[in-house]
Amino acid sequence: MNSKYELIMYWSDEDQSFIVEVSELPGCMADGATQSEALANVQKVIDEWIATAEELGREIPKAKGKLMFA
Repeated sequence: MNSKYELIMYWSDEDQSFIVEVSELPGCMADGATQSEALANVQKVIDEWIATAEELGREIPKAKGKLMFA
């Protein structure tokens, strides 16, 4: 599991589900009927995103963590 990446979770009225985006991994997102389901689903998608990037020889961004100052 690669849970070091920042996760952004929100409710989507349009999809009637919780959406989780991983902003540091372009296009990486998942959904679920509950917050727990969405979080579990995004962990799988993160693993798949990284595996695909490795297969294609693409750079895998390092987790930056939370921005402390702006």
